[in-house]
Amino acid sequence: MTTDLLFKHFHLLADTPGGVQKLRELILQLAVQGRLVPQNPEEEPASVLLEKIREEKKRLVREEKIKKQKPLPGIKPEEIPFGLPPGWEWARLKYISFDLGQKKPDMEFTYIDVASIENTSGKVSRDLQVIQPQNAPSRARKIVLKDTVIFSTVRPYLLNIAVIEDDYSPEPIASTAFAILHPCSGISSKFLLYYLRSNVFIDYVNSKMTGIAYPAINDSNFFSGPIPIPPSSEQHRIVSKVDQLMALCDELEAKKEKQQTTHARLNKSALHTLRESMTRNELTHNWTRIKNNFHHLFTTPESIQELRSTILQLAVQGRLVPQNPEEEPASVLLEKIREEKKRLIKEGKIKKQKPLPEIRPEEVPFDLPQGWEWVRFQDLGIFGRGKSKHRPRNDPVLYKDGNIPIVQTGDIARANGHVKTYTGLYNQKGLSQSTLWPKGTLCITIAANIADSAILSFDSCFPDSVVGFVPSAYINDARYFDYFMRTTKKDLLSYAPSTAQKNINLGILNQLLIPLPPQQEMKRIVSKVDHLMSFCDELENNFSQSQSDGEKLMEAVVAELSEQNIMKGSMRMVNANNHLPVSSACSG
Repeated sequence: MTTDLLFKHFHLLADTPGGVQKLRELILQLAVQGRLVPQNPEEEPASVLLEKIREEKKRLVREEKIKKQKPLPGIKPEEIPFGLPPGWEWARLKYISFDLGQKKPDMEFTYIDVASIENTSGKVSRDLQVIQPQNAPSRARKIVLKDTVIFSTVRPYLLNIAVIEDDYSPEPIASTAFAILHPCSGISSKFLLYYLRSNVFIDYVNSKMTGIAYPAINDSNFFSGPIPIPPSSEQHRIVSKVDQLMALCDELEAKKEKQQTTHARLNKSALHTLRESMTRNELTHNWTRIKNNFHHLFTTPESIQELRSTILQLAVQGRLVPQNPEEEPASVLLEKIREEKKRLIKEGKIKKQKPLPEIRPEEVPFDLPQGWEWVRFQDLGIFGRGKSKHRPRNDPVLYKDGNIPIVQTGDIARANGHVKTYTGLYNQKGLSQSTLWPKGTLCITIAANIADSAILSFDSCFPDSVVGFVPSAYINDARYFDYFMRTTKKDLLSYAPSTAQKNINLGILNQLLIPLPPQQEMKRIVSKVDHLMSFCDELENNFSQSQSDGEKLMEAVVAELSEQNIMKGSMRMVNANNHLPVSSACSG
């Protein structure tokens, strides 16, 4: 299996969700499986290299540079995760590396602890502590040299793994949190690093981890981990290729971040200009310019959400549609609503409400167009909290054979404008201890997820954590008020006290100031907002489709590159006994 598919789509794959990270993982996977660079049948095979390592370890034991260790067990077939190309061999980590021992610092030293590792790059930080021996941490014990590989065995999924690339002065000492692997001759420290950072080895470590608060892998399991060993020359070609591709990933990642920053700045500037337009002509000009660049400006969920917010802000400020001076002003609509309320009170259909305070000039957040009025929310319809008197609220007696929907705060939070789901069904007993609100009611949450709003698509009950608003018959459409609630949600959150469960009350909503347009203009605003929100939906669908296509491409590449050719002659499973040492002197 070649890597042509990967290289052909490299830049395209980088643009998929999490694409660069997935590319990094793929590169390491191909590298350690022997599929990133071609093999050379004329090169000395890994079996010869492993025999040389055995002899090297015998010599190091004789010279008392390493300790004699117990023989390693053979690698069982079920331990081998994939087949190997010709010339490769499986070995255990302990076999191809050795520990340099420990010492208690007796002079000034350079300390390398887990916090010193830059885990995204697999490098040791340049900013290391130089410590006097009397101040040495108790963990500062492990001897390391240039080319030593260090692996944090505590929370190993954080990938605190690195190669010591420099000759430090004063001498370096590492924390006992690390497993130490100084590679034997013929083993590339960077190839070893790349294998330890690959998903193949991560999966092995995850299968051996123990503990909950401080998950870790013990030294015995760690050093028993199997590693595929290529010929020495091939190791260097693999490292060179991985370095090249990782540098390309870095470049693509930096380019992508720069593009995202530039895009966000342009998007923010365009919407700011639109919101700050001073005249109708200026607004029209700025809107046209944005409209002509929709598909360039709004290409992320965040930017589309900003567009939605701007549309709603312009709508409730009276700047989304033109005014018509010949239309009946909002003051007339208000008078009609007042007369309607008087009649309903007289008929006993609603209770008389306490008069609200006059609107003071300092309360008004912005100027309104001609024909509009500032008004308190309570004056525009019927407000009330939901009801659920019975305790416990989940008593089955309220729900058995029920057919009356009950909506909870979560249904409203997920509604996206119109409530289409319900949490349960009340029976008549459930209804008797609650209140049934009509289809078209604006629901506003006042506890848990505060100030979420949506309109009922069916008659329903809801608990007292939700407020219902039924607009006057002269308005007969709660959508404009839903749009307003979305623009003022952040302001309402500031009213919530800092308690374990934040909440606001009905009184706060009653007194909330709402900019009221003339009746006919309100209908035009609702129509325009609906049209523009549909366009935003289209932008989001395009984004989702693009993301989905990218993910499918990545999945296809991963699937093809992950196919194992174990049954083919070019790949083979090896018996670990063929290459594992017999002499205990060589097993370290």
